[in-house]
Amino acid sequence: MEKPILHNNQTIKSGTYDIALMFSVLFLVGIGIVMVYSASSALALKKFGSDLYFLKKQAFFALVGILILVVFKHIPYRSYRYLTYPLLLLSIFFLIALHIPGLSYTAGGSTRWLRIGSFTFQPSEFARFALIIYLAYSLNKKMADIKDFYIGFLPHTIVLSVFTLLIFIQPDFGSIVILGMITWLMMFIGGVRWLHLITSLALLLPVAYLFLTSAQYRVSRLMTFLNPWQYPTDEGYQMIHSFMAFGSGGIWGAGIGKGYQKLFYLPEPHTDFIFSVIGEELGLIGVLFILSLYLLILWRGISIARNTKDLFGAFMAIGFTSAIILQACINMGVTLGLLPTKGLTLPFLSYGGTSLLINMACVGVLMNIGASRSA
Repeated sequence: MEKPILHNNQTIKSGTYDIALMFSVLFLVGIGIVMVYSASSALALKKFGSDLYFLKKQAFFALVGILILVVFKHIPYRSYRYLTYPLLLLSIFFLIALHIPGLSYTAGGSTRWLRIGSFTFQPSEFARFALIIYLAYSLNKKMADIKDFYIGFLPHTIVLSVFTLLIFIQPDFGSIVILGMITWLMMFIGGVRWLHLITSLALLLPVAYLFLTSAQYRVSRLMTFLNPWQYPTDEGYQMIHSFMAFGSGGIWGAGIGKGYQKLFYLPEPHTDFIFSVIGEELGLIGVLFILSLYLLILWRGISIARNTKDLFGAFMAIGFTSAIILQACINMGVTLGLLPTKGLTLPFLSYGGTSLLINMACVGVLMNIGASRSA
């Protein structure tokens, strides 16, 4: 019989793993490795002289990610209370370090990565992890006065604004959207007044309008979203080829490795638009299976939050679950033409080390919360 481990008035079943959550995450990671290779082999062969270049790196990230998941699964989640502000300050430092000459790496017109030797790291992903822990800690601590504007709303908005400013100058608008949605959702669930939340959204609308119309490329991107076929050779090119990938996939798909759009027609096939490659090669059946795995993660995350008596753990569970699912929904919405292009990867499936490792850490924390109960 399993013997519980006691830590800080917390009982943890050390050998308990959430099988449904573990299955869905590992299945997505496994599919991701296969699809990253399928989507990137031609590009890798042309650019690096080896079709296995991205496959090897993604497989390595996956192995390290599984190790991180296991480690974070065994770290008592209540210990993050004491790391809240150090993590917050560290994430701000990383975001500022992007603008230190010699440390940053620029690609696609954005400076989003820190480069240390051959290792690159995306600070905005770490900032998301730190922000969720801060919000969970702060909302739980201020629960008695959560309705007060200066206690329940303003401090969290100020922290979000600091992150927003630092990420805006990269620029990385997709991450800003994700952080904003997570913050709003967690404040809503935490009991912040409706009036404060709705007013903040109303005030942001004119700011968003001015931002979108202040640069021609943003206007073009918006117009492309509304009618990509009007710009088939420039702004609408990527979206049109994404549509063609899904359309040619049909119900059963063309088969793994037999997709056509990834052959230098669809830009970023192994990162932002890997869902389009999945649609072409695995068809509607594959797409629905992927959706079912994300729904399984959503179900388990909500169940963990609902069954956790400790509000700090419940808030963290909601934050990490919403971060994964919101990013997945936005990425899939972009590839299907339902949302403007945001530059966000698909969790567990897209190529990228930082995103995969942070998401695996989030799942590990989720599992620890689910395996814990108040003593």
